[in-house]
Formats: sequence, structure tokens, C-alpha cells
Amino acid sequence: MIRWDAHMCLPLHPQASFEPIDALRRFGLNHVSINVGMDMNPVSQIMAVMAGYRATIAAHPDKYIQVNSVADIERARAGGQIGVAFDLEGALPLLEQPEMVALYAQLGVRQIHFAYNRNNPVADGCHDVERGLTPLGRRMVAAVNAAGLLMDCSHTGRRCSLEIMAASSQPVIFSHANPLALVDHGRNITDEQIRACAATGGVVCISGVSKFLGVQDPVAADVARHVAYVADLVGMAHVGIGLDNGFSQPELDDTPPGDFDASYWWPRSAGYGGGITGIGYTPIYTWQQLPDALRGVGLSAVEADQVMGGNMLRVASQVWATTVP
Repeated sequence: MIRWDAHMCLPLHPQASFEPIDALRRFGLNHVSINVGMDMNPVSQIMAVMAGYRATIAAHPDKYIQVNSVADIERARAGGQIGVAFDLEGALPLLEQPEMVALYAQLGVRQIHFAYNRNNPVADGCHDVERGLTPLGRRMVAAVNAAGLLMDCSHTGRRCSLEIMAASSQPVIFSHANPLALVDHGRNITDEQIRACAATGGVVCISGVSKFLGVQDPVAADVARHVAYVADLVGMAHVGIGLDNGFSQPELDDTPPGDFDASYWWPRSAGYGGGITGIGYTPIYTWQQLPDALRGVGLSAVEADQVMGGNMLRVASQVWATTVP
């Protein structure tokens, strides 16, 4: 029985407190993937963040294990620690060089998606004009597959995500995405995308973000409702959890340097106002409530275990390289 959160966010600052991760460990999680940068963050900021996060993990071996393989997660479970991996949200930090993928992998990145809401030279964002996966994007998919990283399609344009899934030789995930059929928002994904993800052998991980769940103050039951929809559509083996909780620490300024325009990345035309202010998240203790919530929508205890970690463990076991490239 593995508990796996496919995506969460700490402040993008080297001195970010790991208290939210401590809480997840106390609630029984064995693995969490944390964001280390998005398309709006320059490589200099991302490198500083990864260095800071890695130093925190290394300084507390009684609590955290840096995850490079499934064996590290098993080791964390056996020792009472939580495994921590990194994810990258967007391709701009790759500097148009497929070789950068393996470098990020060596630094602890275990999954990546190619666009954060807006188009770039690699892929389309979900809040931009559709073009499809670019020729460079196809090379990037091959690089992600070769490096043994999870190919993620969250935040990605619909047509582009379908082309990424068709191009990938490995299962593809949505680390934090919800069904459009339940909530009409551009960040949510169509039944066609969900079916295509399942066809790769992948997993759609349900987000706990208010706008994507359709309620201002979401709770475990709201997450479970979205889990049930995906499970009914493509089967229990293709659903997971990526609550996408965002934890601010007001004493830390993690605003991207330079001329940063939040309204570009989170456009008002897509239903945002003032960036991501006003967005609600499921409480961190949602993980304690998920087993009952999932049983409340008809899942058995075994099926709930699949959703809360078993499915992502299966996919990672197939995709991740045994050792860092």
C-alpha cells in the first residue's frame, strides 16, 4: 500500500519550509512530487530552488529521501520517511535543448510537462491558440522517454496533449487534471484526452484545486467525485491523486525576476482574476479523509489503494530508469 501525491507546490525559494511535506509524512504519504519551476521561471531561479530543496532533503535523512527510483520510495516507506521527487512545469527551462532533460533528471526531476498554460517552441498551453506538438517537441518527447522520466500532459493544449501521447513510447500521465465533463474550465481535460491517457497505460491524477473541482472550498468528497468519473470512463487502473496544493510562505518572495505578468500566465479570459489569487485548495489533511470519501463513491478498499498510490507506482515502475541517467 503506497500513498502517492503526484504534484504539489512549495514556494519557489531555496529556503522554503518543508513543513507541508512533514505533514504529508505524518498523514502516511510515502511519496510526493514537488514543483521546482515553471515556464515563467528562469533557469537561474530553478537551479537555486533545486539546490535549496536538495540541501533540505539531505539535511534531514530521518524525514526525507531524494527519489530517483521506485526502490527509494520503498525504502522511505520501510523507514518511516517520505520520498521526495521534483517535477518541471514547462519546456522553456529546457532552453530548446533535448539534452537538458537528462541533466534535470540527474538533479532529481522525475516528471515533466511541456507547457504551462501558454504556447512555447515545444508545445501548446491549454490557455493559448492550438498548433500541435512542434518538431522540437517530438524530439523532447523522445528525450523524456530516453531519460526514464514521466511524460506529463497537465496544463497542455488538448490537440498537443493527444500528439504527445501518440508520440510517447511510454505511459503518459496527467499529474494534476480533472474531467471537463464535470467542470467546464480550460485546465480540465476532455473524455478524449482521458481515454488517450489510459490507452498509453497512464494515469489521470485528480487535482484538489477549487476552480477545477467546481467548488470554492473543496474537500475529499469533491476529489472522490472526479475520481469516480474517470474510473467509470476508463477503469480504476487509470486514476490517481495529484492535489496540487499550493503553500505560500509570506516571508519568502518567490516572484519570478524581471517583468513578470501574472495575467498572461493566468488570463482573465480563462476564468482567473489577478493571477491565482482567490483559488482554493483541499486542506492538507484531505489525505486522511480520502479512503472514506472514495468508499463513499463506491470504491472498494483495494480500489482506493490503487487510486491513492498503486496506479502511479505501477507506471513509475515501468517508466523510471533504475538509476539516474
